[in-house]
Amino acid sequence: MTGETDRITDAEIGERLRLAREGAKLTQADAAALINAARTTIVAIEQGKRRVQMEELQKLATAYRTSANAILRREAVHLDLVPRFRKLAESGDDAIERATRLLNDLVRAELELENALGVRRPRNYPPERPILPGEVRTQAEQDAQELRDWLGLGSGPIADIVSILDLQLGIRVYVRQLDGKVSGLFAYDETAGACILLNANHPNERLTQTGAHELGHVVSTRRQPEVLTEDERFASREERYANIFQRNFLTPSRAVRQRFAEITAGQSHLTRRHIILLAHAFGISREAMVRRLEELKLAREGTWDWFLANGGITDEQARQVLGDFPAQLTIPVLARGLVPPRLALLAREAWKKEIYSEGQLARLLQLDRHGIREILDGAEKEESEANELVKLPH
Repeated sequence: MTGETDRITDAEIGERLRLAREGAKLTQADAAALINAARTTIVAIEQGKRRVQMEELQKLATAYRTSANAILRREAVHLDLVPRFRKLAESGDDAIERATRLLNDLVRAELELENALGVRRPRNYPPERPILPGEVRTQAEQDAQELRDWLGLGSGPIADIVSILDLQLGIRVYVRQLDGKVSGLFAYDETAGACILLNANHPNERLTQTGAHELGHVVSTRRQPEVLTEDERFASREERYANIFQRNFLTPSRAVRQRFAEITAGQSHLTRRHIILLAHAFGISREAMVRRLEELKLAREGTWDWFLANGGITDEQARQVLGDFPAQLTIPVLARGLVPPRLALLAREAWKKEIYSEGQLARLLQLDRHGIREILDGAEKEESEANELVKLPH
């Protein structure tokens, strides 16, 4: 039975209702009409000055696309990421709206599981470095290299950006299918911390680039929400910084120059094979690789445009080249499960402890039954194999 001290207050209920209403894009007048009351009644409820009746709560929760249980549950977390993104976009773009709502729901779900299990996500964020006046290039290059050094990455490729963000830095990162135009979203909340959503429909190379771009915002402007779309022109200084940071984080100039010298040794022309091998070595797209070579003056400006005008660099050509590429140099497939590694562990632990059922977890994480079974599969075997000798100390 829930103790009196565990009961959430009227003010907390009111705040949760306000966030849910704003997320549903309803006004206080709209909400008042739902319960046949004056707008001032909704104001009083949201301010915690009037207790909402259960019948009113059920009507409001249904209209807000949530449930009375979600509003009242102590472990439940209610965020306002959606209204913040809406103010940022101001375009009414449905694709961005759906993506921001999904990010909000996934962050809320992870926080709820943490609350239920009594754990907290450790944050290992790099020091925040506000963008200084003047040209951003030098600062972005320096910040990217310092972060690589701080993480102990050396000059090697970034094989799995999701694990770096999730496990090494403690950033909440999710990879889900989004509209093709949305590459990624970033938000920072004092309670949730840094949160990133990446598009699972995009190729691994592009997803890696987007993850590194959003990491640039974590470093520089983490308190400003950001949406990265395919037609982004990086017009603002913040976007220019993030784009330059991404290129230098994924393809450090010294490492690129060294690998370029090795691959093109004794050659007189830059060929498609060179580009394919370089792009594969650094885990980025072929276009991004050529653009980086142009930027470092290792290729003439306009080289990528020349390739495009002459048939491009196709996936079939890449398969032909990489088919005989030494296996030890291939980059592992990106870890892009339905939920990131840490969240999967939380879900399995909550299920094993019978805090949540399979169906409740599926709804919480917005997965179908097949998806949640993928996450929970093996949890029973893990439990049966438990041994006191390997039990974790507390």
